[in-house]
Amino acid sequence: MSDVPREESRPMQPAGESEKAEARRANEPGQPEARGPGGSGPAPHLTETRVRAVAPWVRTRLRAAPGASAGLALLVFVTALLAAALPRVVDAYETEGLRHGVRTAPAHVSQVEVTVPLEQGATISPETLRENQEQLRGLIPPPLLTDPGQTVHGIRTMALIPGLDPWLPRPSNVAPEFVLASPSGLADHSTLLQGRMPAGSTVRPEAAVTARTAEVLKIKPGSVVHVPGITPEPVAVTVTGIVEPRGPERPYWAVEPLLRTPVLATKPDPTQIIYFWQAALLVSPQAGSALTSTTGSPEVYWRFPPVSGHLTARDAGPLAASVDSLSGGPALARIHELAGPTGRLATGLGTVLGTHGATGAAIAPVVAVAVFGVGAVGAVVVAMTGGLLLSRRDSELTLLRARGASLPGIGLRLLGETSAVAVPAAVLGLVAAVALVRGPDTPGAPALTGSAPLLPSVLGAALVALVTALVLPVRAVLRHRAPRLHAAREDLVDARPSRRRTVVELTLLVLAAGAIASLRLRGTADAGDHLVSAAPVFVGVIAALVLVRLQPLPLRVLARRARRMRGVVAPLAIARAGRSPAGGVLPLLALVLSLTTAAFGGSVLAGVTEARERASLLVTGADARVEAPRSGLPAGLTEAVRGTKGVREAQSVQIEYGVALPSPLSAAPPMSAPLVAVDPAAYAGLARRTDNGGFPAKLLASTGRGGREAALDTSRVLPAIASPAVAARLGDQPQRIDSDAGGFRVRVVAVRDSTPGVRGENFLVVNAADITLRRPTAVLVSGKVDGPALRKAVASKSRDAEVTLSAETRAAYVDSPLQSGAERLYAAAIGAGAAYAVVAVLLSLTRSGPERATLLSRLRTMGLTRRQGRRLLALEALPPAVFAALGGALAGWATVPLLAPGVDLRRLALAAAEGGAALTGTPLRADPWSLVLPAVAVVLLTGVAAGVQAWWTGRRSSVKELRAGDAR
Repeated sequence: MSDVPREESRPMQPAGESEKAEARRANEPGQPEARGPGGSGPAPHLTETRVRAVAPWVRTRLRAAPGASAGLALLVFVTALLAAALPRVVDAYETEGLRHGVRTAPAHVSQVEVTVPLEQGATISPETLRENQEQLRGLIPPPLLTDPGQTVHGIRTMALIPGLDPWLPRPSNVAPEFVLASPSGLADHSTLLQGRMPAGSTVRPEAAVTARTAEVLKIKPGSVVHVPGITPEPVAVTVTGIVEPRGPERPYWAVEPLLRTPVLATKPDPTQIIYFWQAALLVSPQAGSALTSTTGSPEVYWRFPPVSGHLTARDAGPLAASVDSLSGGPALARIHELAGPTGRLATGLGTVLGTHGATGAAIAPVVAVAVFGVGAVGAVVVAMTGGLLLSRRDSELTLLRARGASLPGIGLRLLGETSAVAVPAAVLGLVAAVALVRGPDTPGAPALTGSAPLLPSVLGAALVALVTALVLPVRAVLRHRAPRLHAAREDLVDARPSRRRTVVELTLLVLAAGAIASLRLRGTADAGDHLVSAAPVFVGVIAALVLVRLQPLPLRVLARRARRMRGVVAPLAIARAGRSPAGGVLPLLALVLSLTTAAFGGSVLAGVTEARERASLLVTGADARVEAPRSGLPAGLTEAVRGTKGVREAQSVQIEYGVALPSPLSAAPPMSAPLVAVDPAAYAGLARRTDNGGFPAKLLASTGRGGREAALDTSRVLPAIASPAVAARLGDQPQRIDSDAGGFRVRVVAVRDSTPGVRGENFLVVNAADITLRRPTAVLVSGKVDGPALRKAVASKSRDAEVTLSAETRAAYVDSPLQSGAERLYAAAIGAGAAYAVVAVLLSLTRSGPERATLLSRLRTMGLTRRQGRRLLALEALPPAVFAALGGALAGWATVPLLAPGVDLRRLALAAAEGGAALTGTPLRADPWSLVLPAVAVVLLTGVAAGVQAWWTGRRSSVKELRAGDAR
């Protein structure tokens, strides 16, 4: 490297001409002879080195320290890999979330359906419907695409039509009701079991029925079903075949389940419940116009189920715009031009996309907190690496500055060194990220890069390379702004912060306070508010800066106390800890940020788990639930459940839904609520354990008059626990309840927001011993239940009872890739932050390694044993680690309550799952394990690393460390 500025500006010459010119100058009279250090001999190649290009300097420096270059390259590679993989991972789980939302939405919600009412007696051919279908498909704007294989068109009756034949089954003596539909492609979506596929014509319509419909309604091939027509003569539909649906879960059948499965419906009646059947007749498309002769209000329909395999995360906005255009925009206007002014378009895809967008908007800022945390830790570690390289070359750079080297010359050559390492490593990290994280398969996506966008990954890797390449030159230029004769001592205890540093710290304090206040007031609703997402990072930075200022105080106290201690190891270790460089703020900052991120992230994941546990208990009421609301529990089922493996407690309850509630006000509107009859002691214990409307058992003390004998006792009043709305309805005075459990009066003695027996908001809980008619309908099970064994035990006693497990309900809350992907990213961010913390500890010990080795060698010449030397180096590293652990734990603990009011984890935990609405909020709470374990791990890791360093240093010879003239 040149140390004379005017020589640096000399124009470059070919190597041969440069050597000849230098030789001529050396032989010219009056030219002094170039000599080596101290004038001891000639230095014939000095001038040649001055004019050589930058590349040889870079190559020489990299060869001089291959270990440091390899370590820097590895750090850049890993950091660039993480930075390039992050946008691809986010795009992957957002893409999967969008596809999952469209794919799993109910078929009747996600489909695009166009309908046109038909006038009575109108005719329309199947060919015309097919042509209109393709024309309508062309009017649907991209990126919304539909599935041609599941698209269906035809004519159907909007109103149910009664079957007039007396041979049809008639529960409660009520005729069955039919839907007549002529769906296209029936032969392609069903298997013919008996008879033949329907054909017929408008005059003689033919139809098919599914096997289940034929079984329930006693229909056979050749049966004729008569339905009312617009004329006195009924319309006769001949059933020619029985079919079995193919893929009944596919949209072709799932949109209208009645087409494949009959339903036993009910009608309200003052005296009894009236049952009747509802079913469908699948009329031939050739006879579809015959439906206009019935009284069923016929209409033409076209159904277009959407497909999601081509969608990516970037299509969410355009897809929502397409749906808006169909709902009330240009696309709808074009459809009206084709279908006519009476045409209607219906789709619930906008609701699906709205739910997806709301979930993504709620999850993104919470995930951004983890990303900012690990990004800050990574940046600090990269800065520490530059500081380590600078400390190793500080004497060299000081000497060059003393000999006249310019700051631009030093900075550019150092930039060339770091760029030669950082740029190739960042490129390799980018390539690895693209190869490892491809994203979901998308038709037409490049085979090498996948469907995820490449530009964000390139920018992330480029940013890592830029920061790494600049950190060493910038720090070197700032440190050597003026030539220095020697390096001044920078003890931590004696250091005095400069005014510039004080201004920077106050600025960060103001930013942190603003970010925290913004998050508490506005929450995380704004996904683009990066200042809010960086609030935990600001808290960690402030904590680290405060710790750096406070750390000398306890060290001074410990140093004074250590003077009175016997032995030399502990006092010397404390004194050495106080003489650590004042620039040690970076290791402390890296550890504090890592611990803060781990504490906040662990609290987020723990809060998500707690929310899912809570929601699953609100849905099931216990660890498991066995319910048979219609038939009631058969004898012996409760005992069978109690004998199942893992069951700790099983209590039977009686639940009657839809009990009419009286009111003291005569003009009050009708209201009903479930009536729950329980064993007070067992039920109160379950409510207390699950934190679900707990109450003292004595509130439901028995009146001593239950059973059939007390049916005529009108004076008894049963104590009851009610929901707020039910309590307001019944008032303070006893009110009479008439139900299947008997007639009695109740008085509300306590009000609770929820109860284990039912999932709804309204309920009324009474003592089962006081009701007239006992018929348990459910069993609430506690314990670590074996699901298959429980279902087997229940199936042996009843075919109608339904088993619901809390664990299965909880698992259903994470079926969305948006949730699971965000959780995995959060866990990965915490792991990456922990890995960077390990690197920070190792870098800190490596930076002080040579100085420690020299100290140990000198002390060993004074009689210090190997064992004492190892203890000395290990104890010396512990005080900073303990301060970092305590500061990180305190910062993490303070971050959670500071930011908790602005963070709601309900969307991340539950999305739109059942039971989520019952949770008005999912507050963030500090997780003790996330606070304690990382802090303890940092202390243990530092102690182990320092011990290993001390052991390795003790094995080396002291001669090399104590060379004559060495100024270290």
